Amino acid sequence: MKAGIVGATGYGGMELFRILSNHPEINQITLYSSSRAGEIYEDMFPQFAGNSRHELQDLDPEEMKAEQDVIFLAAPSGVSSGLSPELLGGKAKVIDVSGDLRLQDPEAYQQWYKKPPAPVETLQQAVYGLPEWNAEAIQNAGLIANPGCYPTASLLGLGPVIHEGLADPSSIIIDAKSGVSGAGKNANPLTHFAHAQENFQIYKVNQHQHIPEIEQQLSVWNGEMRPVTFSTHLVPMTKGIMATIYMTLKEEKTAEELHSLFLKYYESKPFVRVRRPGDFPATKDVYGSNYCDIGVTVDPRTNRVTIVSVIDNLMKGAASQAVQNMNLLFQLDERTGLAPLPVYP
Repeated sequence: MKAGIVGATGYGGMELFRILSNHPEINQITLYSSSRAGEIYEDMFPQFAGNSRHELQDLDPEEMKAEQDVIFLAAPSGVSSGLSPELLGGKAKVIDVSGDLRLQDPEAYQQWYKKPPAPVETLQQAVYGLPEWNAEAIQNAGLIANPGCYPTASLLGLGPVIHEGLADPSSIIIDAKSGVSGAGKNANPLTHFAHAQENFQIYKVNQHQHIPEIEQQLSVWNGEMRPVTFSTHLVPMTKGIMATIYMTLKEEKTAEELHSLFLKYYESKPFVRVRRPGDFPATKDVYGSNYCDIGVTVDPRTNRVTIVSVIDNLMKGAASQAVQNMNLLFQLDERTGLAPLPVYP
């Protein structure tokens, strides 16, 4: 197949290029840039130097949707809302890795992202690409909204409990932490080395744009859902997300019962690894991989559940999950091109 990447010079786009370069079903990759067309990709990023040299191409939607089998949009939010409608209608399937197509309500997008939303008819075509929960719809789609990094970790951790209706919907607290690469490649005061190193900081308190995305999917699983408390923190590390989730159960459950519930939902899902009772994951356990590792327990004194969910924010939280969605779109084994174990240390 032929694949195109828009936004290949960002962290997510670079990971997409690395993965697709080793994907057995991809024989051609075209890289697009509206600002750096004509430059040689491997000269910009020598870590990708090899037998091929890729010249960044200017955007031509008509040509792109006619030539490519799949197009990944890894540009910043606000770009694909205008570009994705122009890429529909050809042979190319489109996977949006930005946040532009995740929210079905355009007014909510305007409120949380502070940008003009995509057309309603485009949003209605977009399928939410959380493979472990939405594989059938993904396989029949032509346009995928790849989930955000925080929502991926949070929703995979919440899914079994919320789907079963076991928790008090007003009690959910998600306490999440991310490495600095989650803020993108462009420098800003929050991720500047002198500020972020040896520092631990909360940010976007009650204002993070991933809040409505999480709530939207929780409402799909359970109509009783209420707004959640979601807090994000910046950790002085390059990659990784840990979502520590708390909620109160409606009735008493043991840690073993919850563990069995998670196994039931994820035993056939190759990229979710449920830890043994009493064992909780660290971000290094999934570094450089498409895995989400989950640990779950319950405090019998409070009847409150604690779920710990970890992912690599640039992989399962962006690029490798996008390739997992591509595999489903083209009826491939979802593990194709995504087999490597995590990198350690």
